[in-house]
Amino acid sequence: MLAQDRKRYLKLIAHLAWPTILEQTLSTLVSYVDTAMVGSLGKEATAAVGSTMTVNWMLGSVVMALGVGFLAYIARNMGAGRREQARKASAQAVTVAVSLGLIMTAVVLPLAHRVPAWMRADEAIRDKAGKYLFILYVPMVFRCASIMFGTVLRASGDTRTPMRVNTGVNVINVALNFLLIYKTRELSLLGISFTCPGADMGVTGAAVASAAAFTAGGIWMTVSLYKSPVISPKGCRYRPDKTILGPCFRVALPSCLQRLATSSGYVVFSSMINSIGQVSTAAHTIANTAESAFYIPGWGMQTAASTLIGNAYGEGDREKLKALSRLLLIIEFIVMTVSGAVLLVGAEGLVALFNKDEEVISLGSKVLRMVAVSEPIYGIAIIIEGIFNGIGDTFHSFLFNVAGMWGIRILGTYIFVSQMGGDLTAAWGCMIAHNVCLGIMLSIKYLRGRWRPGTNAEAKTS
Repeated sequence: MLAQDRKRYLKLIAHLAWPTILEQTLSTLVSYVDTAMVGSLGKEATAAVGSTMTVNWMLGSVVMALGVGFLAYIARNMGAGRREQARKASAQAVTVAVSLGLIMTAVVLPLAHRVPAWMRADEAIRDKAGKYLFILYVPMVFRCASIMFGTVLRASGDTRTPMRVNTGVNVINVALNFLLIYKTRELSLLGISFTCPGADMGVTGAAVASAAAFTAGGIWMTVSLYKSPVISPKGCRYRPDKTILGPCFRVALPSCLQRLATSSGYVVFSSMINSIGQVSTAAHTIANTAESAFYIPGWGMQTAASTLIGNAYGEGDREKLKALSRLLLIIEFIVMTVSGAVLLVGAEGLVALFNKDEEVISLGSKVLRMVAVSEPIYGIAIIIEGIFNGIGDTFHSFLFNVAGMWGIRILGTYIFVSQMGGDLTAAWGCMIAHNVCLGIMLSIKYLRGRWRPGTNAEAKTS
């Protein structure tokens, strides 16, 4: 790679990655604040929110998976100079987002109060957990719009607008949390005392705050999409178009199956952890939240990888594909090594931010230190998956993720926790083994080179 090409590619990566990284940083900070606010009510409240978290992830992952199909289609068409076709795809994304949001709302709301029992949550928290999940899914149409339209904008090269929208959503969420979770109280800021009104709604208040923020985000993201000078669906047909939806769904289907299989695995995984007790559920919830901050660079870089690789694939530029993918992987490995080291050192302090229970702090910090050593390998997996998403190859990610989730994480946790009486550290050990194996399998597929355009012979000599 020539020095001038490397410099140009670095600028492209930075241009697309930094808004997404900043957006996810702010989202994670808000998640930290959310968890800390609920955690201040006690470990029972933390467990109530955390007991259905994986179900929420599973359903949200379906929307994200469909977004991958549109991302690959739009990015490739943008790279090939077919902007009108990309606009038509954004109109189809509107149809899919609205339809999916209505379906999910109709399915989840009647079942929300049964989910905590299915998740084997402690009986003392089931009512709160069910109400929390119900409220979150009332505005699912808006949530689908925010996720899907944000993906469409990023695929067109606009990562700044989703950053602005989601930053605003996070501000709304935090502000409403302060007003709805706690009772009216006296606060002091810069030496000035004042009365802060509060609804004293506890866990329910946190759910209402999130639902209101999702609604605002969906409306704002929709307006932003229609104002986009590049990818606005204005004037395009919304009736399902199989010539667009077919290619999008062919990419999205393996991604959707992967996310459903892995997310349902998270549900089973969490239910096994919930069965250990409230301390393990609270420690698991907090450790997951704390750990998420250290994956921010990885997920931000994945968005850049998918868009840039999709553009290069649409251009048919084999050398650009090779150079960009290598550069992305090098950057990712360095960044995730540093973040893993920071997590290793600061684990106990992180957990203590969210909960003051000594048992929760001890257990949560222990599993965080365990996972810190696998950060660089998992970061590589994130980037390679983003590369494959960009070219429309979601099948291998599906295959490897499902094999790792069910063959390593779930089976291992069942043996070591459910059958042999292991604790949370045994479960997280199985999770780390899954992440490491996923990184190895994706790396082997990547290094073989057959994913790049060209003949197999060329791939073998590249």
